[in-house]
Amino acid sequence: MNDFAAIRSVLETYFDGLYHADTTKLAAAFHPKAIYATADETPMLYRTMDEYFPVVAVRESPASRDEPRRDLVDAIEFAGANTAFARVRCSIGSRDFTDFLTLVRTDGVWRIMAKIFQITEREL
Repeated sequence: MNDFAAIRSVLETYFDGLYHADTTKLAAAFHPKAIYATADETPMLYRTMDEYFPVVAVRESPASRDEPRRDLVDAIEFAGANTAFARVRCSIGSRDFTDFLTLVRTDGVWRIMAKIFQITEREL
């Protein structure tokens, strides 16, 4: 599998984890030391994976509400052999998210190291 395909695979796992509120899938997509942050909340929201996964675990999943999937990869860029960036979009409930995901390859495996995101409210 080439690096582009490997990153697409991580992103699909990420989207599936969000849609099903599946922390096992999200743990496979994120590096254990990854950060999760947005400035759209006051104070700025910042979480480690140990803080983020329990929030997802108790969330009602979009899948359980039969929400349509709105997953889209806008761009994937490589900075080098072990660093990449993905701009992706998805939706949960009435919120649309634009995610800037920084990925790193460690031990031959690509994972998300940082998720910085923008929230846009949408009328249902």
